[in-house]
Amino acid sequence: MLLEGARVRDQIEAELKPRTERLARERRAPGLAVILAGHNPASEIYVRNKVQACQRLGIYSEKLTPPHTVTTAELLEAVGRLNHRPEIDGILIQLPLPPQVDSKTVLLAVDPDKDVDGFHPLNMGRLFTGRPGTRPCTPLGILEILRRYQIPLLGRRAVVVGRSDIVGKPVAMLLLAEHATVTICHSRTADLPAVCRQADILVAAIGRPAMLTADFIQEGATVIDVGTNRLSTREEVAQVFRGSPEKLADFDRKGSLLIGDVHPLDVTQKAGAYTPVPGGVGPLTIAALMLNTVESAERRLGLCSG
Repeated sequence: MLLEGARVRDQIEAELKPRTERLARERRAPGLAVILAGHNPASEIYVRNKVQACQRLGIYSEKLTPPHTVTTAELLEAVGRLNHRPEIDGILIQLPLPPQVDSKTVLLAVDPDKDVDGFHPLNMGRLFTGRPGTRPCTPLGILEILRRYQIPLLGRRAVVVGRSDIVGKPVAMLLLAEHATVTICHSRTADLPAVCRQADILVAAIGRPAMLTADFIQEGATVIDVGTNRLSTREEVAQVFRGSPEKLADFDRKGSLLIGDVHPLDVTQKAGAYTPVPGGVGPLTIAALMLNTVESAERRLGLCSG
């Protein structure tokens, strides 16, 4: 079964629309500010997609675009101004920031109540201690796709490959909260394929193209592929897709191909359900950001979603 992110995104947006309309009618529209520093082409695409989602839902958005020479102090000043603006419910710092900027210091400066990315240590602490709070967007999107496709979690064995603060650790905590038995793995895990084969639910978030082959996947497992890796040579495409003329022609037309951390051919043969790359987890990250922004506005304006 193909787990389509766009389908779940559309469901989430359909549920959010009446909530944003109510906010606009009774108080004001939710507000999201995005800081995009420098000229990273991938970041510019991500931010454009986020702004478009805001427009679809009636969320006020504004984009701050300091130059690539911006300093940590200048970004801290910008964040401070946004923290004090009552019409801004969410602040998003698009990563990566330019190399001269202390990213951790800037992220820490965001008001935790406006941290719609869920990266602030206070919100991470709330997650790890089981308290209500804003959840990181990609892990939240993963839980939404599992829930909406009715993938059982209670008592199931989940293996998360990757231990980042953005995906690996928080998604493990969310799965644990749903009463799955969770193992966190990484590149130094002994006999990684054997551990992964135990998984009823396998989450791949290690950042290596097609690393998880058939040897890592239990027959019938649910596979969530968080990876976004770009194949930039014809040789890579031929190797991964085993000489597929269609994929080689696709590469010749586009100049590159996007694949995940799980081998795209092996996963279709062994998994019972899986997210494609692209089109799986990606759309849900932005949908979760919209959900976090609307919930922040409701909380700050004293309106529940009921």
